[in-house]
Amino acid sequence: MLYTRKGDGGTTKTLKQKSGERVSKASCTTEALGTLDELNSFLGLCKVKAKALKWKIDGKTAAEMLALTQRNLFIVQAEIAGAEKTIKPSKVGEIEVLVDEIEREMPPIKTFFISGGTEMGASFDVARTFARRAERTVIRAIEAGEISIGEHTRAYLNRLSSLCYALARFANFKAGVVEEPPKYE
Repeated sequence: MLYTRKGDGGTTKTLKQKSGERVSKASCTTEALGTLDELNSFLGLCKVKAKALKWKIDGKTAAEMLALTQRNLFIVQAEIAGAEKTIKPSKVGEIEVLVDEIEREMPPIKTFFISGGTEMGASFDVARTFARRAERTVIRAIEAGEISIGEHTRAYLNRLSSLCYALARFANFKAGVVEEPPKYE
């Protein structure tokens, strides 16, 4: 059954709550979990679109990178919900390798760029903003004292937006689209 009716009063349960205890759906923890879920869902859409891309980074297609990222986000969500799970340092390193590889093939960043260029690039840019928002909501839950997470989980969330930005730039670059800086006029 897809519904239990237990949340009708605006509460939910995570792994941290004792038997019968519930937490507000407006809590920082619930907001963080929901925002991570939004990010993961949008990355799923990006993954489907990315299957058309022919390039690889460090031997992985963009779709494979996104699938891996989605699996890692489930670890993050489990940790926030209270499971004995955390992101390992190697997972942070994996993102750093991908971003570094992309940067080696691209012109250096000298300014901000207007999002878009290609549909895939724009999708990765939206994912970047979702990743940043998810990171902020997790930090807010930590600062509110509702959760604690491992240092590598924090680093992973921070690197994830960098990966999305690199993928946005690379998708446009591979399509021959020149980055357009803002004019500030």
